[in-house]
Amino acid sequence: MYYLLVSLVIGLFIAMLFVNVYFRVRVLRSYKVLVQNEVEFGAAHLFNQKKMQDEIYPRYPDQVENIEVFVNHMQYSIKMASVLIALITLFGGILMWYRYDY
Repeated sequence: MYYLLVSLVIGLFIAMLFVNVYFRVRVLRSYKVLVQNEVEFGAAHLFNQKKMQDEIYPRYPDQVENIEVFVNHMQYSIKMASVLIALITLFGGILMWYRYDY
């Protein structure tokens, strides 16, 4: 049981890590497009859609789609990182609980 659980934990961790890296690469690609077009906005705009619509979209009307793609990728990447941290904590707890039962 212990070895099956450890294998499952390692497999899920590696899968989540690769998914997280994949979305981080997508964020960097989106960011590169925004940098090339000299689009600038702060973290407050990233998490506040109304502020983004009121202040940033009017300033860069031709880059609205690229900004939305970047914001969506960034928010999803943050969610995936949070899930990864929670899974690491959970898996660490499981492994500590079963470490002497093999």
